[in-house]
Amino acid sequence: SDDLYVFKDASGTINVDIDHKRWNGVTVTPKDTVEIQGEVDKDWNSVEIDVKQIRKVNP
Repeated sequence: SDDLYVFKDASGTINVDIDHKRWNGVTVTPKDTVEIQGEVDKDWNSVEIDVKQIRKVNP
């Protein structure tokens, strides 16, 4: 789906599901640091975050 993204930091990578309405006009590039809040959705072989809020933060 086009709402699925991969986020990465020093601890690893995770799949993140962000509905279009959750962006609230925020534009994010791979160089940006963001804070995400949401629910962890664990499946048998994967972990995904269903995002409720995303915002840019200063690194």
